[in-house]
Amino acid sequence: MRHRCLSGEAATAGTASKKRDAQRSKRAILDAALSEFAERGHAGARIDAIAERAGVSKPMLYNYFGDKDELYTAALREAYVQIRAGERELDLAGKAPEAAMRDLVAFTMEHFRSKPWFISMLNTENLLGGQTVRKIKDVGEIQSHLITMLTRILNRGVSQRVFRPGIDPVDLYIMIAALCYFPISNAHTLRAVFRCPVDEPWLNRHREHAVEMVLRYLAP
Repeated sequence: MRHRCLSGEAATAGTASKKRDAQRSKRAILDAALSEFAERGHAGARIDAIAERAGVSKPMLYNYFGDKDELYTAALREAYVQIRAGERELDLAGKAPEAAMRDLVAFTMEHFRSKPWFISMLNTENLLGGQTVRKIKDVGEIQSHLITMLTRILNRGVSQRVFRPGIDPVDLYIMIAALCYFPISNAHTLRAVFRCPVDEPWLNRHREHAVEMVLRYLAP
């Protein structure tokens, strides 16, 4: 009886280990795909290069994600999942409205800076006419947490008389994203045309300006 019990435990442990290995492999493939698609675009990205970056075989990659288009879809979805997950970690619900908004703007800027593949993935998808993002069935659900969170922060701000009423949360986030997105996505042309350094001090200063703009916009 004891022998059978141990065999069952070993089988369970083996199954759990395989699941963990599969999760690690999928994670590695997605990370590699984000880098490859961001650097080379949809047309230039190669499955061979993604598999090599991830340290997996091509058959394994195809088994987990299907063909190149399906992998691109999964990588694009992951880009949205990661930024929404980062926002949840801010715990904005427990902060005063102005502090919560300040932290959200700062996080957005830092996310774009630290994960340049996010900017590139969005640029690629817009060049493709948004055809892939429309196929992601739960894209609305992924974004819904952000809109719910913003709505609550705005409502608290209005009730505490630090924000004015009538602000649409979607419009507000588009403004925040635009303020944070442009200096990262257009860094090369900003350097060439306006001689902006677009270095760490300059970006830090722009982040503070973006925070101030948003708070002034929301003020009563």
